[in-house]
Amino acid sequence: MTQSPTASDALAREVRLHVFREAADSARVPQPPQIAAALRRPQSEVEEALRQLATGKVLILAPNDGNIWAANPFCAVPSPFRVETRGKTYWGICIWDALGIVAALGTDAVIRAACGDCSEPMVLEIAAGKLKRSEGIIHFAVAAHHWWDNIGFT
Repeated sequence: MTQSPTASDALAREVRLHVFREAADSARVPQPPQIAAALRRPQSEVEEALRQLATGKVLILAPNDGNIWAANPFCAVPSPFRVETRGKTYWGICIWDALGIVAALGTDAVIRAACGDCSEPMVLEIAAGKLKRSEGIIHFAVAAHHWWDNIGFT
């Protein structure tokens, strides 16, 4: 027998959908005050929903303040992993997320980052779902199954 979703589950879903749609549309991850205003909900309820989503590893909250750091693959703050597409610049926490932004948006893009081997500027160009241009080495210092052990370091 399945349980029906609770009111807090429903709000968490509404918040999640809003955050990801806004991030995809605007290249900016909304924060609790903007989310509360857009959804016409008390900020305290939105903050609780964000904590619930963070516990479920749906997004990452910044330490000590409750703001969204990342709604993977979208990073809320400027990072060295820039995705240029649709006339906007998106940020990813890492190269994996930068590639994830391109996949999530389903668009052509240019990713600018630093080479994982030599730290020189690296450019990846994706067109029609394929890597058309690449320079440098992508390096994953931590195995994927350990990313959430310390997501801030990863």
